[in-house]
Amino acid sequence: MKRKSSKTHRRIFLGVNIDHVATVRQARRGFYPDPAAAAREAVLGGADQITLHLREDRRHIQDHDLVLVRESVRVPINLEMALHPAVVKIALAYSPEKACLVPERREELTTEGGLDAAANEARLKPVIRKLQQKKISVSLFIAAEAKQIRTAARLGVDAVELHTGTYAEASGRKQKQELSKIKNGARLARSLGLIVHAGHGLDYQNVAAICGIPEIDEVNIGHSIVARAMLTGMKAAVLEMKKKILSV
Repeated sequence: MKRKSSKTHRRIFLGVNIDHVATVRQARRGFYPDPAAAAREAVLGGADQITLHLREDRRHIQDHDLVLVRESVRVPINLEMALHPAVVKIALAYSPEKACLVPERREELTTEGGLDAAANEARLKPVIRKLQQKKISVSLFIAAEAKQIRTAARLGVDAVELHTGTYAEASGRKQKQELSKIKNGARLARSLGLIVHAGHGLDYQNVAAICGIPEIDEVNIGHSIVARAMLTGMKAAVLEMKKKILSV
């Protein structure tokens, strides 16, 4: 008689970033596609939370999207945000379950790298405190570097989201080296009492190796899912990604 496998899967949260649904809408400054409708479909496909980035220049997500998405889903909202005072004010009023502090430049197409927490410690500290006072779980989007991770721990954030963009863009030996850096960073972060997330550039081909890192509890993925959704629909695209994550 064949014995049942004793292997148990740890639960990895999948945050689906819907920014680029809004990017398509804003190309015509119209009403569709609707990010809130996309959020509902993402949850039906297995999304554990909805991630969205309210940028200072409002290039995709608009203020009213925050309200409509919140009304549309019953999963946590993870608000990505820079340290712009006006955006911080909105975040405090909106009170999402999670907030991820990220770097932001008007010239960039997408977030290009991790936040330099070590250089911005004085600016970060009061914002983190205000967000946490509103019972918002705060993370920092940083490179998997010891200096940044230790700064995050010193600032008292709840989690770090390790930047996986360099890993995602690399191949061969270089990708293995980047993966090793992320593994070491995740291990250090966990040892310092931080919850570990990962994100940026993850897709259906490269996500498995990241989800195989024991310390990582959550991945946030946007562009690759939205791109696949254009061909398959959002629910099917998220379901496919969820299966990739659960198969690790």
